[in-house]
Amino acid sequence: MDANSNYLAALLQDGIPVVSSLQTILCEGGVPQRPVVFVTRKKLVNTIQQKLFKLNGEPGWVTIYGMAGCGKSVLAAEAVRDHSLLEGCFPSGVHWVSVGKQDKSGLLMKLQNLCARLDQDESFSQRLPLNIEEAKDRLRVLILRKYPRSLLILDDIWDPWVLKAFDNQCQILLTTRDKSVTDSVMGPKYVVSVESGLGKEKGLEILSLFVNVKKADLPEQAHSIIKECKGSPLVVSLIGALLRDFPNRWDYYLRQLQNKQFKRIRKSSSYDYEALDEAMSISVEMLREDIKDYYTDLSILQKDVKVPTKVLCILWDMETEEVEDILQEFVNKSLLFCDRNGKSFHYYLHDLQVDFLTEKNRSQLQDLHKKMITQFQRYHQLHTLSPDQEDCMYWYNFLAYHMASANMHKELCALMFSLDWIKAKTELVGPAHLIHEFMEYRHILDKKDCAVCENFQEFLSLNGHLLGRQPFPNIVQLGLCEPETSEVYQQAKLQAKQEVDNGMLYLEWINKKNIKNLSRLVVRPHTDAVYHACFSQDGQRIASCGADKTLQVFKAETGEKLLEIKAHEDEVLCCAFSADDTFIATCSVDKKVKIWNSVTGELVHTYDEHSEQVNCCHFTNRSHHLLLATGSSDFLLKLWDLNQKECRNTMFGHINSVNHCKFSPDDKLLASCSADGTLKLWDVKSANEKKSINVKQFFLNSEDPQEDMEVIVKCCSWSADGASIMVAAKNKIFLLDIHTSGLLTEIHTGHHSTIQYCDFSPHNHLAVVALSQYCVEVSKDELLLIVFLSFNQLWETKKVCKNYDIVLKQEVDVVFQENGVMVLAVDNIGRLQLINGKTGQIDYLTEAQVSCCCLSPHHQYVAFGDEDGAIEVFISSFQNISVCFHIGAGTSYFFDFQVWNWQLGEYVFLQAHQETVKNFRLLKNSRLLSWSFDGTVKVWNISTGRMEKDFICHQGTVLSCDISFDATKFSSTSADKTAKIWSFELLSPLHELRGHNGCVRCSAFSVDSTLLATGDDNGEVRIWNVSNGELLHLCAPITEEGATTHGGWVADLCFSPDSKMLVSAGGYLKWWNVVTGESSQTFYTNGTNLKKIHVSTDFKTFVTVDNLGILYILQILE
Repeated sequence: MDANSNYLAALLQDGIPVVSSLQTILCEGGVPQRPVVFVTRKKLVNTIQQKLFKLNGEPGWVTIYGMAGCGKSVLAAEAVRDHSLLEGCFPSGVHWVSVGKQDKSGLLMKLQNLCARLDQDESFSQRLPLNIEEAKDRLRVLILRKYPRSLLILDDIWDPWVLKAFDNQCQILLTTRDKSVTDSVMGPKYVVSVESGLGKEKGLEILSLFVNVKKADLPEQAHSIIKECKGSPLVVSLIGALLRDFPNRWDYYLRQLQNKQFKRIRKSSSYDYEALDEAMSISVEMLREDIKDYYTDLSILQKDVKVPTKVLCILWDMETEEVEDILQEFVNKSLLFCDRNGKSFHYYLHDLQVDFLTEKNRSQLQDLHKKMITQFQRYHQLHTLSPDQEDCMYWYNFLAYHMASANMHKELCALMFSLDWIKAKTELVGPAHLIHEFMEYRHILDKKDCAVCENFQEFLSLNGHLLGRQPFPNIVQLGLCEPETSEVYQQAKLQAKQEVDNGMLYLEWINKKNIKNLSRLVVRPHTDAVYHACFSQDGQRIASCGADKTLQVFKAETGEKLLEIKAHEDEVLCCAFSADDTFIATCSVDKKVKIWNSVTGELVHTYDEHSEQVNCCHFTNRSHHLLLATGSSDFLLKLWDLNQKECRNTMFGHINSVNHCKFSPDDKLLASCSADGTLKLWDVKSANEKKSINVKQFFLNSEDPQEDMEVIVKCCSWSADGASIMVAAKNKIFLLDIHTSGLLTEIHTGHHSTIQYCDFSPHNHLAVVALSQYCVEVSKDELLLIVFLSFNQLWETKKVCKNYDIVLKQEVDVVFQENGVMVLAVDNIGRLQLINGKTGQIDYLTEAQVSCCCLSPHHQYVAFGDEDGAIEVFISSFQNISVCFHIGAGTSYFFDFQVWNWQLGEYVFLQAHQETVKNFRLLKNSRLLSWSFDGTVKVWNISTGRMEKDFICHQGTVLSCDISFDATKFSSTSADKTAKIWSFELLSPLHELRGHNGCVRCSAFSVDSTLLATGDDNGEVRIWNVSNGELLHLCAPITEEGATTHGGWVADLCFSPDSKMLVSAGGYLKWWNVVTGESSQTFYTNGTNLKKIHVSTDFKTFVTVDNLGILYILQILE
């Protein structure tokens, strides 16, 4: 006996740390504790553990599935309550996530909470991820680096798309009611089925443990209760908990189950189980009278939402300890669940309990929600909510829900129409949830003020792509870009004026009223150029693809991302929905064609029979027998039957790349366009060529030899009746009769743009054309279309104006006046415009094909160069041209240039550069500074034409130079990633400035000549000390997400007169505090790739043109 006792004592002693270690792992991972009354289900637990062992350290999925209330979560928790399993398979621990049924915003919250839990020391990031994809990436990195051999447990998964957010090549155990949820993910999969009810013996065991009576001694009523509830673990536990307090009520509870005719719960998200609602009703009725009302208050909680204790403290106006005592009673009676993550408690109801409470207390719901809002207003003001408060996230996510449910429409409108609320919420959780709320409560918001609601929803829709980025933009500055009649603008203007008094910088876009905003929605799903986008047939979704190799699917109404798929190994050139919207096809530079499930993102087929990049894909218009046509740079067209693994037909005939293809409305013919200059029509049934039309012939003059002309047919589109077809090539559209091949109509779009895409309206004879000059032409305003830029932009053509195709080129000149600004600009059709920035008045000075222009300081003279090499100077008034001098035209190499005395018609010829001259600057005393691709900078005497100094500056191209204001120094920047500071007196540099990682594209001296700013192609701005070459500040560094904070190349810089501020032009405009090196303001232009910023001498007015040809005249708000 002594030996055995010693053995047992040693065993117990050894076991203590094991149990303690296991308990710590489970507690830290958020694994729920065993229920107070627990019975083992060893067979099921062992089966789950065997499946987990099969993962063998590799990524995979173990699914526990069955009906609601069958004990899946308890089984999952019990399976990992095994030290040997965790030590051998999951030494990095387990992480439990209660998921539930989620929308996109709810899922984002789940992912944010998980990332925060896994990164409590904030070693990876100090902020929460702002979108699902960022959260997915953060989660992947955290698990890979911090918890490489851990188990992620996802409790209560409803939807496949939710599961894909956790698909990070890790080991996952999940519980669900739908076995098919894992069909959308890859990797090994193991399934464990759980029956909906306990066996009779297990059910009796639970009851016996609750009432502390041997199973054999249970009354007959116990057997009847198990039979009546069909062994539901949830119901058995609820009744058992009640019997523990009232052990003599067996007959009563059995009668309640048998006789109470509660109406069945049959809402869309409810549970159709016999006696389930009866059991819950009994449990609630048996609560103490003094806490029943508190449980009723929980009726307003949403499903799968964990509520911090602090929220209920506010609701009930109680101390934390008092609230926790009440909630613990609910937890003890299985009426509420508690998630204890660290020191904080979060409480939640089971979905069945939410449905039960909602039905039971439906008549009180409005008052209950109103109580919640009233209590919130007692404790909080919107501007006092702080992210470090325990209840902050709850209010940001559900305050609008409670207001709407309380019928507090006035308060809801005040909330949703508040720029402060939009700023605070989007900065914390991103814009997706807020856009969703505007859609959900639109019927309420419209009643208050339809125009204001439209103002805010349009503001969010057009700026959501900015509000989701880091660093977070200044929302007041964004609001100042809205129309002056907008409520958003008025609130922003009021706030801006208050903040300007405290030293904040804001800018007014003074000519914005002249800009027609045709966009309905702007989203930025891609990280690189967008090549194609298309609507689903029902118009609810948009698919897009591009250079980032992904396929994106998002809601057409809100821009909410539905799918993101790494579709191909190279750029994705085209995508198309099938006629029934079930599938999406993609084709790529990687020579493959892929078919995807449009809802789940599952890959259905991969076709790889093309030998070159696949340029286009198009489905038949009818869904009864889906065919897909593809065209490739291998000169071939192919037809694919989705029921077959191989190509159905290959069509030969083109002798160059196939650019586009499209089925006729009746699907009997297929049209194809090629770089060989032809349009071909094919019989779909036989795959034979039916007709070939030589589009090149429509461009030929009698004197033009046919073999010397290249005509690339870009695209085609069928008329609605299928009798004619439109084709686009170069700058022309041809409408052809398919029966006679005759030319019906020819449309010429102008000399300065080529047609990128064309399409017919499906409802009438309207045609839309996308041009190379970032513009769209449409004959009438009946279409909805998409234009492809570096982001997706949905345009509403009911707003299209006839002159929208006239945009400016980026080569402009500006003269600032005391009361305004004059802009001389060239538009995309070569006309010269003189624009009064204050009034918006435009004078068209000439119809010549202008290539560049210049305005004299007092705008008395206008000079321009045309495409024929001629230079003309006008003596101009504001309204008409009074004198014209034609100076002359000449030919010269790009590395030579001329300096003219235009009044005398005399010039000097400057020749010494060995490569193209990049640019020049006039100096004092008849001197000129020029720089070139040959890496040199030269100083010329423009009176004699003699080169006076030759600076060999860089090994690469000299991209820019600037001259100090004291005229003693100049700077040079180069493609060799360096900048240099020079003295005009020395042929060697004073300082070589190194550190840029991209081409240094621009530089600027401060007015006092003590500072030099440089900007590069990585979006960095650096500020240097001129006297010693020391780096003072690095501005616009790379963000955590890897993107530049300047949106592209930094192309121009300018200091303020006091040298305390700096403005830079890149993907957008930024103002910097020179003293601190920090950003003072950012102005996001509609387009990108700004080339120059013109700045007034007082540093209060700024002028630029973006790559869309939009003119921006900005003034500092005072």
